Amino acid sequence: MFVQIALGTALMLLSVMVSGLAFWAFEVLLVRHLPWLIREPHRPKLALVLAVAAIWVLGMVTAGVWIWAIALWAMGIFITIEASVYFSLVAFTTLGFGDILLPKQWRLLAGMAAANGLLNMGLLTAMLVETLRHIRLGQIEGKKRRG
Repeated sequence: MFVQIALGTALMLLSVMVSGLAFWAFEVLLVRHLPWLIREPHRPKLALVLAVAAIWVLGMVTAGVWIWAIALWAMGIFITIEASVYFSLVAFTTLGFGDILLPKQWRLLAGMAAANGLLNMGLLTAMLVETLRHIRLGQIEGKKRRG
């Protein structure tokens, strides 16, 4: 049990760290392009930021799923990488189909993968909202200074 908790905790921390680093990189990208983003026209740029942020978030979720999948496959819990990715995706997104299960001695990891997925989804949703809010406030401020 303690091995599962330690391993699950390490995988959760790694996944959150990868998401944090990716968010930091996205923020650097936004800051670099902020002068362009706050100039008119605003709506197409907001749509572009939303699309790029959504793709960025999908990349972070994909990275989290692969972190779990590779760990489960490397430990020999799943014979094929496809089964490991499928299980990780189902657990990470909290679908929980139950058609592929972990062996009894590793079942705590399923709950930890689901908790990691919930945590990442919440963090990434906050990232999307914060990104759009920051860009929109910059646009409004720029409009006030010009107007």
